[in-house]
Amino acid sequence: MLAYAVAALFCAVALAGCTSPTSAVGGSGASSGSAATESPSSGVPTETQPPAQAPDVSLTPSVAAGAVVPVDTVVKVSADKGSVTDVVLDYTDPKVGKVTVEGELASDGSTWTARSLLEPATSYTLAMTGQNIFGKPLTVTSTFTTEKLSKKQEIVPTIIANGSTVGVAMPVVVRFSGSVTDRAAFERRMSVTSEPSQPGGWAWYSNTEAHWRPVKYWAPGTKVSVNLDVNGVNAGNGSYGQKSVTGGFTVGYSLIMKADLAAHQMTVVKDGQVIRTIPISGGRPGMETRSGTKVIIEKNASVIMDAATTGVPVGSPGYYRTDVKWAMRETWSGEYVHAAPWADASHGRANVSHGCIGMTTANAKWLFDLAKVGDPVVVTGTGRKLDRGNGWTDWDVSFEEFSKYSALKATTAA
Repeated sequence: MLAYAVAALFCAVALAGCTSPTSAVGGSGASSGSAATESPSSGVPTETQPPAQAPDVSLTPSVAAGAVVPVDTVVKVSADKGSVTDVVLDYTDPKVGKVTVEGELASDGSTWTARSLLEPATSYTLAMTGQNIFGKPLTVTSTFTTEKLSKKQEIVPTIIANGSTVGVAMPVVVRFSGSVTDRAAFERRMSVTSEPSQPGGWAWYSNTEAHWRPVKYWAPGTKVSVNLDVNGVNAGNGSYGQKSVTGGFTVGYSLIMKADLAAHQMTVVKDGQVIRTIPISGGRPGMETRSGTKVIIEKNASVIMDAATTGVPVGSPGYYRTDVKWAMRETWSGEYVHAAPWADASHGRANVSHGCIGMTTANAKWLFDLAKVGDPVVVTGTGRKLDRGNGWTDWDVSFEEFSKYSALKATTAA
């Protein structure tokens, strides 16, 4: 019996010695569930210590090392078991040296995405840095190249009247050096903004030309900015945008020319006020001037006009080749507003031209000095309509009709 009592007493003491010092707080004997278990060797709570073999962050690029990729590739880096902290994507341009491609780092560090597409036949270096969940850093570097393109595969945009002061009807006219068959892909990367802001949208006239116009004529003084971010964008048929372009123009005073060919008069309106009424002549029967809202495309103090361009054969009775002064072009088919001193007797009385609007030399010079590329010429009084695309015909239709030719079928806001 004594042996059993001693053994029991020994076990009780042993159990008391195994009790955690934190099992009694303030002498109450209550157990605390908030205290952390301490490491026997360091006294540091074990749940704050990283595992001895914590996995490194895994950084995965969208482009494999050593790959040859199309120029419309979007370079992206994704992180697993950690986060992306920095990415440097760069290449060497023979003219300017090292170029760094800007990118967007996700707020949670899960991804990094390049903001622009790639250049053809170029070697890129991709340096990716990240960290695991315990902050251990890792940097991985790789290289890749892009496919080579022929000149025919490279599409370069041009903004017409870039940097100019233009009229209130000036559309944003963008021409491309090659055929854009994937118009929607390009249109998504083309934008127009203005100050003051005016809503508007895009319309395509062909695979090589797109226009943007506001819903109403530009407000005088408007600053228009154009951004064509099409470098590397797939144009279709194996072609790609080769260059991104920015630019724009400033809208000058409002000048509207209203030509009534039934009355043989042109009313010139500047900033809402009639400033002159000019006697004119238009196209004679069989060669009527086209009615519609046209836009001054170009101005020439002197231009050679050849009747052959209007369908009159060389050597026929109606053929002419004349040096014409103060000429402002309205259509690609050859209609101008210009000086016509040979028809002075008909100005204000009869339509005798091959389709142009003529006036005295003095009136033509006065109007030429006042007018700008982009000023509208509203022609009425004939039964011949203006064909879409014969000049800048953007204003000859409603905005709703104009917008039907957008590749995205949607209105954009300036």
